[in-house]
Order: sequence, then C-alpha cells, then structure tokens
Amino acid sequence: MVACPICDKPVSEANINRHIDSGCKNLIDDPNPPSTQANGDKSKAKKSAFFTPSSQRPERTVSFKDEAYDSASSPTVVKHSADAPVSTPKAQTSAGPTFVVGVKRPLEQDDGEESSQTKSLHATPTSKKQKNAHAPLAERMRPQTLDDVAGQELVGPDGVLRNLILTDRVPSMILWGGPGTGKTTIARLIAQTAGTRFVEINSTSSGVAECKRLFLEARNEQNLTGRKTIIFCDEIHRFSKSQQDIFLGPVEAGQVVLIGATTENPSFKVVNALLSRCRTFTLTKLTDDDVFKILKRALDHELPGLLTPSASPESQEMQEQPQGTSASQEGHHLLTNDHHALLHYLAAFADGDARTGLNLLDLALDLCQRPSTTTEDIKKSLTQTLVYDRAGDQHYDTISAFHKSVRGSDSDAALYYLARMLQSGEDPLYVARRMVVIASEDVGLADNSLLALATATYSAAEKIGMPECRINLGHCAVALSLAPKSTRAYRGLKAAFAALSEPGVAGLPIPVHLRNAPTKLMREMGYGKEYKYNPDYVDGRVSQEYLPEKLQGRKFLGSEHLGTQVDAEVLESGEPSRTASEYEDSTEAEVLLNPDGD
Repeated sequence: MVACPICDKPVSEANINRHIDSGCKNLIDDPNPPSTQANGDKSKAKKSAFFTPSSQRPERTVSFKDEAYDSASSPTVVKHSADAPVSTPKAQTSAGPTFVVGVKRPLEQDDGEESSQTKSLHATPTSKKQKNAHAPLAERMRPQTLDDVAGQELVGPDGVLRNLILTDRVPSMILWGGPGTGKTTIARLIAQTAGTRFVEINSTSSGVAECKRLFLEARNEQNLTGRKTIIFCDEIHRFSKSQQDIFLGPVEAGQVVLIGATTENPSFKVVNALLSRCRTFTLTKLTDDDVFKILKRALDHELPGLLTPSASPESQEMQEQPQGTSASQEGHHLLTNDHHALLHYLAAFADGDARTGLNLLDLALDLCQRPSTTTEDIKKSLTQTLVYDRAGDQHYDTISAFHKSVRGSDSDAALYYLARMLQSGEDPLYVARRMVVIASEDVGLADNSLLALATATYSAAEKIGMPECRINLGHCAVALSLAPKSTRAYRGLKAAFAALSEPGVAGLPIPVHLRNAPTKLMREMGYGKEYKYNPDYVDGRVSQEYLPEKLQGRKFLGSEHLGTQVDAEVLESGEPSRTASEYEDSTEAEVLLNPDGD
C-alpha cells in the first residue's frame, strides 16, 4: 500500500499507474473521505499545485532573522497569491533581510539608500592568499612574459630565439647555462607564447616508460587537434645514453619539440645523435646589475609601500616617522638604505644566480623583522656557496686557468686559482700532478731543477695532506711562475708525433746497425754489426745515422726555447711582457704569512 503523490490517497502499489491515469478517481483502496476538512483542503492544494504551471504558482518570500538575535531561528516563508502583485521590499528592518524567491532585485532601492546590512555585504571582502603564497620567493617572482626575462639577449627584442618563438618556428633545442640563468623560465614562456601543449619532466624521476607514454599522447594530440607538444626535460644530462636515444625518433619525426636544460657541457653529456637534431643555445651568466634588477622588482612586489629613505643621516632625522610604523617595517628599510646598498651586496653575493639572489632576499626579509637587526647582522647570516663542481666544467676550467697563469708568469693569478681550487675541495694531488707536468712542458730546459721540485711537492702533498700541504703547493706554483720558460723539448716531441701521422712514417724499418742482437741468429743477420759505440770515441763524436733512411736529415727539435711571434698589443701599449726579472727588481713591501694563512 502506497500513498498517491497527487491525491495522497492509499492505493495498491500494483495499481498506482492506472490510478493516476484515471485522474485519481479509481482503484482507491480506502473509500472513506478525510476525517477533517483540513485534510481535504490539503489534498486539493497538493493536487492543484502539481498541475499548476510554474509561472502561475504563488511567489514565496523567505525571511531570515538576524543571527545576532536568534542564531537558532528558522527562515520565515511568506506566501503570495498568484494574482496578487508582489511588492518590492523596503529598507531592511531589524528582523533581518528578506529575500523574494524568483523576483529580481530592483535596480535602485525605493528610498535611494541601502540598509546597513546591505552595505556590510558590499564591504571589501577578506583578501585571499595567492595560490603560490607558500612557494619560495624565486618561484613567485618567475617572469610571466619574455620581456621580464633579464640578462638574456636570446629572448631580447632582437634575440634569435625570440624571433623563432614569435614566428611559430620553435625547434628542438638544448638550453645550456649555469644555475639560475632562466632555463626553466624560458622553456615555460616558449610554450605559453607559442600556445602549445607543455609537458615538464625531470630526468631524475622520469623513465623510458613515461617518455613513451608522452610520445603517444603527443601524437594523438597532434592528430586530433593539430596542436604541438613541447616536452621540457630538466637536467637532461642525467639521462643515460640509452634513455636519450628514446627521443631520437619522435624529435626527428616532429611528433614532439624537445627542450632540454643542462648545466653541463652538452658536447660531453648529450649524445651526438640527439645533439645533431637539436639547436644549442647558450645562456650567459647574469651580471650583478641583472641580478640587482631582479631583486629590486621582487622587493617592490613583496613590499609595495616601502619607501626609499634618503642616504643622508641628517635628512633621515628630519623626516617624521609616520604613525603606526611597526618595527618590522623599520627593519625593512635596511634593504633600501644608501641607495639599496644591501641589495647590491646580495646581487654580488649571488654570483650570477638569480635563484640564489632571490633566496637570499627572502632570508633578508625574514631577518629584518627581528628587532634591533643591523645590516652587518644580515651579512653575517649569509652563507657563501662556492660554485665548483669537481666533475664538471668548473673543474677543468679552473685548472686550465691555473696552468695558463703559470705559463704566463703571472704568479698572482696562479695563487688565486690555486686557492680557489683548494678552498672548493679539489684534490691537492690532482694539482700537484699538473705542476709536475708544467715543470717539463713549460719550464723544461730553461730550469731542469724544477722538475725535481715539482716531484718533491707531489710527495709532500701525498704524505702531509691538507691543509698544511697547501703551503708546498703554493711554493711550487710561485717557483714555476717566476722561472724562465722553455718549450723546446715539448715542441720537439709534438713535431715527432705529427710526423707519425704522415703515411708510412710510423712503420719505417729500424736501421740494421741500431737493431738489438740478443741471439746468435740475429748477429749472423747483421743486427748491430756496424754500430759505433760513442763512448769509445773522442768527445763521443762519430759519423752515424740514427733516423730511418726516409727521414734522414729531418729535424724535430728547434733551436729556440720559445716561439718567434710578437704580440701586437704589447707593441702598441709599449709595456714589456711579465718576466721573472720584473719580480726580482720589485721594491714592493712583502707580506709574510704564517702557516695558518694569517
């Protein structure tokens, strides 16, 4: 037994459809009429409401009482007749706002004034936090347009890469640059400007299976919508050679546009097959001015109301402090004092890394909120990070600069690069081995004793270790720098190696009289028979050929210790080259350091 949804009369469940089709007249199980007139009125009201169109139904006004007076009260419903006009509510009463369901709010209130409750609704809403409010400052300040990218001419007004982006001819590329130079930012802006699908992966967490899935999605996307897919692979040099080979087919077929970012030299870290399919763009290291502009923009974004005080202390005393200025706001002025001197210090401290500079600025903003914080306190809180990778380009670039400084007799530069390597944790034996090579390659015949010194230095570094062996390394580095130079033996050796590359020279037969004859058969064949033993002759001088017949008369060892070229810049400036005598005649006061470097 169920109740009819129209007449509310009991009807059998099997007969409910036929009951409704009969207009609620037949198949009623209980023929008794309602016990009261009220129940009858209720049934009629429900029936009429079911068949009445929505446009003719009476309007209802829902009134909510003010929660300040009665938080547990329920809304009051005011019914209106379908034929009666609905009046627009006047000014708000103390009972609370009244809302009319189905009726639009009039353009203007009748009395021309809004109630206090309505004004409170239109008051300034509570400010919401940004989506990336908890992200680091470097992420929040990431440029949103190509014009915001600082220090990279590639995406500048006349940049090559910018022109390719604007003409929708973005090729697969490798972005090579140091940390914090904008590789990830440029890749994201390329996809944003070109209007392509952008997928970002990291070589440390992505594998071959994920890359194949991305290639399939990119092919489907291109077939369905014609939209290209850009895959940005950060730290692509961490992919193995077999993993990098996965990109060869899709990149060559144009299914995806690969943008790889790397801090390592792509010539060594990216396979040649993939490198030939991509264009390599080198991002330059940011200057201190570029980093300062980035920090200044970040400071204006984080503290838009921060004023720049005068650099003169007297004028600062004359300025009146505004009322309500907190201690943190006063501390933030440390970043703007003396024409943003602290920002310039942070920019130089970042060493061309915008991310490091923004992280330092974020730290400085937190330190400024502490009471009685000074500029010196902020500087002491910073930690210097030496940019040196013992397995990367910095390793080879620094040792190369050290070697060339010694070769150029610049002891100051040699000591600088030596200290830089040792401070960064370079193996002292690696530096000592290089100085053994320098003793023969660059000093050579000019001072044969330095080879023994360099060998002794290596032995001392091996037995003593750091930090004391840095003194032995410095001794040898200065001695090699100040010593006269001779590359006569080294250049002669290179000439001999060059001759071996000529056709047939490497396999020329050894002259018979110079051959070894350890057996009777060899002596019977004439090996060593006509050899003249030099110590048996006066002054050891004999007439004898030592080179193979085809090379007789050829000279490999030159007569000059150094080359014969003249530097035009030296002639123009009139300054002599740096030699050992320049240091011997120097009258500058010497500063002696104890073994601890003080």
